Amino acid sequence: MTKRFTGTDRYVATEELMMAVNAAITLQRPLLIKGEPGTGKTMLAEEVARALDRPLIQWHVKSTTKAQQGLYEYDAVSRLRDSQLGDDRVQDIANYIKPGKLWEAFTADISPVLLIDEVDKADVEFPNDLLQELDRMEFFVYETGETIKAVQRPIVMITSNNEKDLPDAFLRRCFFHFTRFPDEQVMKDIVHVHFPDLKKELLSAAMESFFQIREVPGLQKRPSTSELLDWIKLLVAEDIPPEALSADLRSSIPPLHGALLKNEQDIHLFEKLIFLARRENR
Repeated sequence: MTKRFTGTDRYVATEELMMAVNAAITLQRPLLIKGEPGTGKTMLAEEVARALDRPLIQWHVKSTTKAQQGLYEYDAVSRLRDSQLGDDRVQDIANYIKPGKLWEAFTADISPVLLIDEVDKADVEFPNDLLQELDRMEFFVYETGETIKAVQRPIVMITSNNEKDLPDAFLRRCFFHFTRFPDEQVMKDIVHVHFPDLKKELLSAAMESFFQIREVPGLQKRPSTSELLDWIKLLVAEDIPPEALSADLRSSIPPLHGALLKNEQDIHLFEKLIFLARRENR
């Protein structure tokens, strides 16, 4: 019987998330995880692999990534150069085939966790171009005439930051989970995993400021879980006292706010709010 995912000592997983992971494994379908950037989607794949004792294969998608690169790439330029130099390697075209991440996952000795990270960064046709390969767990290599078929079906996990809509045909083949932003109690549990000795007073003050910042109207980039963890790390390193984290954001921007606010528009927004609040209090 396949071992079930129940979270790890380094990753706080909600009941819904654990159910989604295990459902995708049972159905043998890719798990598509959407949510805000910085909410632990990529780390989830790492921890699923760790918890289930499986190798992790990561395919980080970029705007220029093509689906074919996940299967294999044929280096015709190198073969032409070698033929001009009289290299004997040109006799075997397989020498110029570079396996991609799906090839690596399909031929692994132990069923791996295959992470296709930030699928929505690529061209809109990218997900559709992988439909058949992810469905059948095999693909054909035209240059060599061989079929690469999964020895053992990998656990496929696909993340999306929800930057663009994904094709319906692709969505139908996935088990879907939307990662909601953690509430305050879950966030405290997450922080505790990373900072078990954090003083309660500092934790309470940091959490209050953090959630207040996220609720400010007009904020372009709301701080995420990863940014909160970075901020707390800095607060501890600089020995910032809890009282320095003002509960009233109209009076001052929190110290070391560069870990939370990531663009000048949001910083200007806070400066404007502080200016208006001070003018009202005159």
